Amino acid sequence: MTSIDPATLTAQLVQCPSVTPIEGGALVLLQDLLETSGFACTRVDRGDTSNLYARWGDKGHTRSFGFNGHTDVVPIGNREDWQFDPFGAEIKDGFMYGRGTTDMKSGVAAFAAAAIDFVRETPPDGAVILTITGDEEGDATDGTVALLDWMDAEQEAMSVCLVGEPTSPDFMGQMMKIGRRGSLSAWFEIEGKQGHSAYPNRALNPLPAMARLMDRLASHELDQGTEHFDASTLAVVTIDTGNPATNVIPAKTTACVNIRFNDTHTGAALSNWLREEAAKVDAEIGTKTQVTIKISGESFLTPPGALSDLIGKAVEAETGKVADLSTTGGTSDARFVKNHCPVVEFGLVGKTMHAVDERVEVAQIHQLKAIYGRILKDYFA
Repeated sequence: MTSIDPATLTAQLVQCPSVTPIEGGALVLLQDLLETSGFACTRVDRGDTSNLYARWGDKGHTRSFGFNGHTDVVPIGNREDWQFDPFGAEIKDGFMYGRGTTDMKSGVAAFAAAAIDFVRETPPDGAVILTITGDEEGDATDGTVALLDWMDAEQEAMSVCLVGEPTSPDFMGQMMKIGRRGSLSAWFEIEGKQGHSAYPNRALNPLPAMARLMDRLASHELDQGTEHFDASTLAVVTIDTGNPATNVIPAKTTACVNIRFNDTHTGAALSNWLREEAAKVDAEIGTKTQVTIKISGESFLTPPGALSDLIGKAVEAETGKVADLSTTGGTSDARFVKNHCPVVEFGLVGKTMHAVDERVEVAQIHQLKAIYGRILKDYFA
């Protein structure tokens, strides 16, 4: 069997229109390839989400290296804005174009190709595990979470895991992620009393209450950052009243904030703070506020050590760059994997992910496979 070309595999995956939650043929393609290469594969579908678990090596091995990634992609937006077919995987001037080329079908192709070649050429004393979901870009409730639930029930385990998300802002080898900030969204509905704007004393206007609450939240310094994290942030993302009349004081208004928080905080503690601030405004003005909170993930950190050293060594050997240890960016499925085993993220340059004419430099796909292959060899050496 010849070496797996990760760029060809990337193109085949991009040509699968797997917009969340549609599987689009991507996991079927990977399962066929991996089973042909000696991996035991199980579809771990839950709800409307398709997931794939693949393992090479005996289940009883005490040492295993895992990869995690996703084949689902975000919608393309306006097709007319694209110069290239979003699912065509066309190549021009050394770049492959298409939805998912960067985020993250190239990453999945690179670690699948590296894993197949590695176990064929140098069968390790241990297991190589791939966990691939179709729900990372969606609600993420039935993707990697379902895979980890299934693994727990089946007594399958990864000793360590590398998530292949794009991690570098500008050039290959620039950055790996050893943690992520937590994410929390909170919706506020403030109720007052409707009335005529000429007689505000007969009404209870919820808008000043909302303005006061949003100002307090946005003006509050959550922290000044920690050793491995930047300062936490709170953004007011919307305020809505929907009142077209200039002579009516509305009865209700709503708003939403999003908090990205570091390891100074927990989602529960921040939730309590938000509710306390809303209650203070209600006490001052007389309004009633309903608060609804969704915690998308807690902050976490994989302390610098054996896993980040292993990845950093391979990155430097293949790129000549020393990767920064970072916790920046949004959330990823590493927030779930960290409950299972130590996890670090490393992947491509992420400049064009989710953008029109998303693209990846073809040479970097090969470079990423080489990095992943070296990591496997060094881990099992």
